[in-house]
Amino acid sequence: MLAGSIRFPDPSSPALNGDPLTAVTVVILTHNEAIHLRHCLQSVSGLSTQVFVIDSGSNDATAEIAAAAGANVLVHPFVSQAQQFQWALENAPITADWVMRLDADEVIEPDLVLEIQARLPRLPPDVTGVNLQRKHVFMGRWIRHGGRYPLTLLRIWRRSKARIEQRWMDEHMLLTEGRVVTFKGGFADVNLNDLTFFTDKHNRYATREAVDVINQKRNLFARDTDLDAANSSGSASLTRLLKEGLYNRLPFQVSATAYFLMRYVVQLGFLDGVEGAIYHFLQGRGRRPLRRRGAPARTAAELPSPPPGPVSGRSNGGPVEPARSCLPRRGRRSPTPRR
Repeated sequence: MLAGSIRFPDPSSPALNGDPLTAVTVVILTHNEAIHLRHCLQSVSGLSTQVFVIDSGSNDATAEIAAAAGANVLVHPFVSQAQQFQWALENAPITADWVMRLDADEVIEPDLVLEIQARLPRLPPDVTGVNLQRKHVFMGRWIRHGGRYPLTLLRIWRRSKARIEQRWMDEHMLLTEGRVVTFKGGFADVNLNDLTFFTDKHNRYATREAVDVINQKRNLFARDTDLDAANSSGSASLTRLLKEGLYNRLPFQVSATAYFLMRYVVQLGFLDGVEGAIYHFLQGRGRRPLRRRGAPARTAAELPSPPPGPVSGRSNGGPVEPARSCLPRRGRRSPTPRR
């Protein structure tokens, strides 16, 4: 068991025998995710009637692992997370009543499997989306503080009742009709790569986020601004409001430092130990200045084209690339579950 109380389900467990009433299609985007994919697929083996792995040219064993687990592998070139997922929604032959978005380094824990099996088939027709509460495990430690738990995300929706935001970074699923409820079971991001990988990944995130920041400032192309508490997650909507209404308007020398201090001091990130200090610094004080420093000098001609797809207004439809290690250290005791 990983520190941080992540349980990779036992396929023989009664909780994973599957419920014929729970018809869920799982969509996973991949690129060189062999280190994660087996655990991810195993975690949904008791839920999914279909799994689609949308691969963007992996050169490891990702496709072979997916096929061996019974997943349908579709190959499509990667442009952005939003565009790739939208392509999956439009081209994968999804037949289940419900669709789940899952990253390759995420796992659904057995208590959430049971909750989905018990509650999903019995939701009233006006409920078209389900929020999940994600925790983050970094270097083997569950990051409980710094505003990182729970991260409430819309990850399950009725087929054709949601779309993905067309943004370059931090794209969310949005309901096109109906209302959302929240399930409480365990759902975790458990990346097993090392710190070099983590840092490189967040450098790429910073570049993508810069595109959205520049566009907010200069209105270079249409912005997808439909996110709110009614059609997605209330916490995601509040975070977006604070980021675009306050953070993006501050000088980066002020905003990056203030963001790190908010997470590490005010939101008690220091209680997450050495691992938390590294995590909050790299995410708060490290990645954000990279994004802000690059933003002012860019011009419209230098920007990539916006992700295609529905932008303003609700329309029908329907996820990142995968640095010391995120693997647990020997001898660490796992905290008691409850994300």
